[in-house]
Amino acid sequence: MKCTRQITDDLYYVGSSDRRITLFENCFPLSDGMAYNSYLLIDEKTVLFDTVDYAIGRQFIDNVTSLLDNRKLDYLVVHHMEPDHCSLITQLISLYPELKIVGNKKTAGLISQFYHVDMTEHFIFVNEGDTISTGKHNLKFIMAPMVHWPEVMLTYDETDKVLFSADAFGTFGALDGRIFNDELDYRNSFMDEARRYYANIVGKYGVQVQAVFKKLPAEIAYICSLHGPVWRKDIPFFLEKYQAWSTYTPEENGVFIAYASMYGNTELAAHLLSTKLAERGITNMKVVDVSAHHYSSHISDIFKYSVVVFASASYNMSVHPKMNELLTEMRELTVRNRAYAVIENGSWAPSAGKTIKATVDGLKDMRQIGETLTIKSAIMEEQEEKLDELARLIAEEVED
Repeated sequence: MKCTRQITDDLYYVGSSDRRITLFENCFPLSDGMAYNSYLLIDEKTVLFDTVDYAIGRQFIDNVTSLLDNRKLDYLVVHHMEPDHCSLITQLISLYPELKIVGNKKTAGLISQFYHVDMTEHFIFVNEGDTISTGKHNLKFIMAPMVHWPEVMLTYDETDKVLFSADAFGTFGALDGRIFNDELDYRNSFMDEARRYYANIVGKYGVQVQAVFKKLPAEIAYICSLHGPVWRKDIPFFLEKYQAWSTYTPEENGVFIAYASMYGNTELAAHLLSTKLAERGITNMKVVDVSAHHYSSHISDIFKYSVVVFASASYNMSVHPKMNELLTEMRELTVRNRAYAVIENGSWAPSAGKTIKATVDGLKDMRQIGETLTIKSAIMEEQEEKLDELARLIAEEVED
């Protein structure tokens, strides 16, 4: 039985959610599953925008076939060839032998790597700015290479001002029948997951996102992403978030304190610093134990806050493994444009600070606040003055 929702007069949501999945891409923890979105346009010509992950394939096929009601499917637009969006291509061709797949040259190459599809029979090539008329609707194609795969493209329905945005503007998390952002408490229930999704999945490609921004139409009434809610209200708010994230501009002036502690002494230094910051009026602040959460959450917080404090025990003449994991991901995702401070701890040969600085200073536009604060085993009362000074400098940075 179909489980769909109508978006416009002739556009329907035909995706679904998988709440059994706990790791996206077998890597990123999910607290409430994942939505895989697909959209069906029923005009003089019928158009399906992407397929879904195989995990929800049965529901997807029921949705599409029920809405088509014995009509043929004319076009399948493939925006992104990652398997969570393309796993039902061959099944659709079996159901609709005359189906034409719409994509660019790189899309065709990737389809051939995944599936045995006769490209001469089934494929229609499109380039930047090309259009297809479906009757009432005129679909315009926008190339978005490396956001975040090389074949990615977007489609803009010039009639109803709908942007089909591939993975852009997506988020982690399942949907529950409320598919529109204005049906949800989006800012409280999805915003952190939207940032975590962007920072870890798309975040490395800020330059490419900015290139696509320059090509977006001035008027957008709906954003139909491949993950997460359909946007039909408050769209400028989300565009502003993407503008900040893709230019590596801190979303908020505040402090993110990330610590890696073995026996609680480095943890105490982090808490003492946060207390001194609070006493100075800095309340937009988050303190986390990097060993207690997945690095993707920490990357998201680094995208959010303007100042990052790294506090870590030394380990094997380097840095605590969990802090090293975070630093590695920062390097891989080319994080930039943050002020940072360092607290290191080591009983006989403090080394964490050197490792932290080597990684962070290798990134673009990173500025250290003050000097590295070195603790030997446990912070002592005579070091409180240095901690006070570090808190003062960080507060000035935030308030500037």
